[in-house]
Amino acid sequence: TQIFCNQLQVGQLPVATLFDLLRIDHFRGFEAYWEIPAEEETAVNGHWVEAPGEELFGVLYRELPDLELVAEDLGVITPEVEALRKAYDLPGMKILQFAFSGGADNPYLPFHHTRDAVVYTGTHDNDTTLGWYTGLDDQSREFVDDYLGKPREIMPWPMIRSALASRANLAIIPLQDILGLDGNHRMNTPGTTEGNWDWRFDWEMVKPETESRLMHRVKMYGR
Repeated sequence: TQIFCNQLQVGQLPVATLFDLLRIDHFRGFEAYWEIPAEEETAVNGHWVEAPGEELFGVLYRELPDLELVAEDLGVITPEVEALRKAYDLPGMKILQFAFSGGADNPYLPFHHTRDAVVYTGTHDNDTTLGWYTGLDDQSREFVDDYLGKPREIMPWPMIRSALASRANLAIIPLQDILGLDGNHRMNTPGTTEGNWDWRFDWEMVKPETESRLMHRVKMYGR
């Protein structure tokens, strides 16, 4: 536990003094993790092992009481994982690019969002929203358009608007989406080793019309 707390410091400074928010990746692993025998060549044969999540987060918040965390609660999430997240009032994640499959029960659809969440159009591991949208098949794209009201704005702004309008307490929009960039500008493609984390930003990319549009939407939805 102390080792984990030490990882959340830079020198003598707690990271809470350097960043507004930290995301805990693979949060479900703090409730239980998949243990694989050392001799196994794949991850198929293993079993779940209970993790000391409550003890860890209890110590963490005693040591760093001002720490603001977000739980990456993506993937297969059990009631026990949800209970751990809620026990420490950690917001979960809602990814809009995951919302438009599986019908009305899809938990990422905006009308399922709750206040204790952070909504994203997409994360660093997703395509840009424009790249994602153009890669959809016709039926999926029609559903997206229908859900978003066949807006007059072109992608990705309808998704940005939907994120900002969400009940989630916080909305995070990747800069590539604000700039309307296609999939050639995605940050990372999981499972690959080349071409990742190469994208760079320059303030000249931000045009006055982009500034005014974003400001208008942020004010409209009280962000």
